[in-house]
Amino acid sequence: MAKRCQITGKTVMSGNNVSHANNRTRRRFLPNLQVTTMQSDILGRSLKLRVSTSAIRTVEKHGGIDPFLIQARNSELADEARAIKSEILAASQS
Repeated sequence: MAKRCQITGKTVMSGNNVSHANNRTRRRFLPNLQVTTMQSDILGRSLKLRVSTSAIRTVEKHGGIDPFLIQARNSELADEARAIKSEILAASQS
């Protein structure tokens, strides 16, 4: 399974461990991913997603998954989130 947030697309970053002697060795910074269930009021069902903790906080700040996805730009969203957003927009139109 990919180490990638399904909402924001946050993924693995790379960098260096730097010792006291300034020796550098490569390392990976992994995102803090959690499997969480978010309730969509517009769709009337729950969505099970693998998202980063920072994305969970951002969704809570905006008042839920529906308002967050509606206001977010498509260029900032991952592919899975874009598909959910299109479902939400189609359901809210009808």
